[in-house]
Amino acid sequence: MREGRVAAMLVLAVAAPPAQAGEGLVPTAIVGDAIPESLTGAPGDAARGRAIVVDRTRGLCLLCHTGPFPEERLQGNLAPDLAGVGGRLGSGQLRLRLVDGRVLNPETIMPPYYSLTGLTRVGRPWQGRPILSAAEIEDVVAFLATLREAGPEEGR
Repeated sequence: MREGRVAAMLVLAVAAPPAQAGEGLVPTAIVGDAIPESLTGAPGDAARGRAIVVDRTRGLCLLCHTGPFPEERLQGNLAPDLAGVGGRLGSGQLRLRLVDGRVLNPETIMPPYYSLTGLTRVGRPWQGRPILSAAEIEDVVAFLATLREAGPEEGR
């Protein structure tokens, strides 16, 4: 299991370009299992969020997750199906999992997309930068919140 986590983190570190240099991290307030407030103070754009989710060089979500993306081949099966995730989790819950899921599960294989703490072996281009910007986090949250229909296996 550890090898799989290391491999996933290594692929992420090699493939995903960092957020823009100089972007300071927005302070977040965790309430229960969520970050209820938008990181930008505005809702994200679901279309841009979908593009990040399916982009195999940016979000790398489909490395581990599968979802309602019939045009995308070779979707992962290491993490929960994204189909229906917007019906299972609220926006604040999605936001916390994207910002840093280690808060909820220190053994998670999901990378912290908007955290700089506790990281090891970070490539030079990514040092001091989150994987996704605050706006990109909000875009992904907006998109995932639209996924309200359960996949074929969940609906049974």
